Amino acid sequence: MSAQNSAGIQTLLDAEREAQKIVQKAREYRTKRVKDAKSEAQKEIEDYRKQKEQEFQSYEKDQSSGNKKAEDDADADTEVKLKEIKDIGNEKGDQVVEDLLRAVTDIKPEYPDRD
Repeated sequence: MSAQNSAGIQTLLDAEREAQKIVQKAREYRTKRVKDAKSEAQKEIEDYRKQKEQEFQSYEKDQSSGNKKAEDDADADTEVKLKEIKDIGNEKGDQVVEDLLRAVTDIKPEYPDRD
């Protein structure tokens, strides 16, 4: 019986070793699957980030072109106003200087009314 017990124990030990190998392979497979899933998720995140960055760049370009037109219109209006101001200055500048000099040099003192 000792031989039979020894053979039975050996069979159980062999079965346990085989089970450990199966469990080890399952762990390795699971670890590999987790790494692959992380890698795939990271790739999807990067793709999504690139897509959103392109959408943002396109949106920013569309919005800035509208601002560019507004800036150009404002610059044109400013140039027109500056030309008007310069024309008025050239036209009436001498008169303004003369009026200022007269106001400074022709002093007419007036006494305040004290009631």
